[in-house]
Amino acid sequence: MKKLIALFAGSLLATVAFAGEFPDVSIAEVKALIETKKATIIDVNGTESYKKGHVPGALDFDVIEANFAKALPADKDALIIAYCGNPRCTAYQAAAKAAQKLGYKNVKHMSAGIAGWNKAGEKVEKSQ
Repeated sequence: MKKLIALFAGSLLATVAFAGEFPDVSIAEVKALIETKKATIIDVNGTESYKKGHVPGALDFDVIEANFAKALPADKDALIIAYCGNPRCTAYQAAAKAAQKLGYKNVKHMSAGIAGWNKAGEKVEKSQ
């Protein structure tokens, strides 16, 4: 029984640690950051989704991935925000971890994703 409890506790701790790897940022915060141009926002939904609608000013991770370092600001303390489809989507981690690996210290996650952005009635940009 003790082993079962220890296993459960370990799993729970790992899940909590994994889920909190990148701090969450709200839609309202992202909207304010867009207006002040104080963040680099990365859409990790894939190019087809990006074309249909993305957070204004967001970069398409599929397009910039090969030259990711060049697409990001030189300042390693700059705010980087990654998002994907919805709160259950984990695709954002590809961009967040890549930024972290390059030495960026202020990487966050808009967990609401593009679905939450749309549901909140926020404007999206479309591209060809």
